[in-house]
Amino acid sequence: MYIKICGLRTAQTVAAAVDAGADAVGFVFSPGSPRTVTAEWAAELGRTVPEGVETVGVFRNQPIDEVVDTARRAGVTTVQLHGDESLADMARLHAEGFRTLRAFSANAYNALPGDERAAWDSERLLLDAVEPGAGETFDAAVLVNGAPHGFWLLAGGLNPANVASLAESMKPAGVDVSSGVESSRGVKDVELIRAFIGAARNNH
Repeated sequence: MYIKICGLRTAQTVAAAVDAGADAVGFVFSPGSPRTVTAEWAAELGRTVPEGVETVGVFRNQPIDEVVDTARRAGVTTVQLHGDESLADMARLHAEGFRTLRAFSANAYNALPGDERAAWDSERLLLDAVEPGAGETFDAAVLVNGAPHGFWLLAGGLNPANVASLAESMKPAGVDVSSGVESSRGVKDVELIRAFIGAARNNH
């Protein structure tokens, strides 16, 4: 079970995630989020992350040149696009040397035409609730056309209490959490991070 803890902003929470066994830590660069950090601060935090743990920069509907520049300055290994970005944008990021994740709401992914869905299945995907970061889970019944065939992460409304059962029922390659390990909006809780990773890991 691949585990990503997203929206980190402090050295303490990054260390907690890494020490508890997270496979990836995420830094938000899209404007307007209570979790947004600067490229410079993310670079500082990223320097404490050991090799083998992905550092992920999260962007949403930002110009691809800006994404590449910010990701380079932040020193992240991976770029996650969380808006309406295209396969061409993913190809650009691959060409620039980044690993990638492409987030879809469950509804948007389900609505893709079959050939387009098949094209996206070659990418690492993340399926989220309709409103990212709102802490709401999506109903598996939404995916009437099926879940992705390749590597995909389940996100949206996960927390230490429900991650094991939802991962068991939906069979993703991994899970992603942000608001589910917060004591208040945008403020991560070290104990919740540890509890989440423990719950996800111990059931798989």
